[in-house]
Amino acid sequence: MHAAQALGWSGLHVHVIDADASTAAVALVTLHQRQELTELEEGWLVRWLRRKHGLSQGGIAKLMGKHKSWVSRRLMLVDSLELTVQSDLRLGLLSPRSAQSIAALPRGNQQQAAELIMNQGMTTQQAERLVRQLRDLDSDEARRQAMETWQPAPVASDADPSRPRPRTEGELLMQDVSTLMQVGVRLEVRLLDGVIARMDTDGAAHAKAASAELSGLLAALFGVLGRAIQVEDQADATTLEHP
Repeated sequence: MHAAQALGWSGLHVHVIDADASTAAVALVTLHQRQELTELEEGWLVRWLRRKHGLSQGGIAKLMGKHKSWVSRRLMLVDSLELTVQSDLRLGLLSPRSAQSIAALPRGNQQQAAELIMNQGMTTQQAERLVRQLRDLDSDEARRQAMETWQPAPVASDADPSRPRPRTEGELLMQDVSTLMQVGVRLEVRLLDGVIARMDTDGAAHAKAASAELSGLLAALFGVLGRAIQVEDQADATTLEHP
């Protein structure tokens, strides 16, 4: 109740159930039927049941009415996936299936793989194929080099319907926006974690100088975005006046 008041909520719906802690936790899934939990939220719940109540994957699956593989996939997202890649998943930049594939890679390769998948707009099948090929390599360095020189698989002919079409200017713009959001989240996490304060004197000085340059660039970008949006709004208004 105090939390709801602090958030300024005008009302709070309460559903009282007679159950132990683990059963009450599972009830969260049912109570979110209108607004489903994300795959990560389900993973956090599964991990809590395993750690807090010592339930096996089979026991959790039975309790939640799911298959054991469902439990295993959710645990992979929260136990094996890098936090930066989890952020990409929360932002919708990665699909759950692609994220689950990436979780099979060593942590040192996950972020680069996620960036490659997002930048090339890979489908889940293409992401899974990429991960399978990377897992066949014998070291993190070999996987890094493979991703740096990665090229999409060639198509048989121009008539092949599976060949991706050239991206439009609008799609390229959205790709750049997604990349900025992705990098911005990682940068925010590192800055909030106090990474500059933990650097040595020279490293901190370079980081502060780079941050100052970035601040100027972002300010300029903010101004350009404002002008671009204003021009677009004016064009929309003109279209409404003179259809």
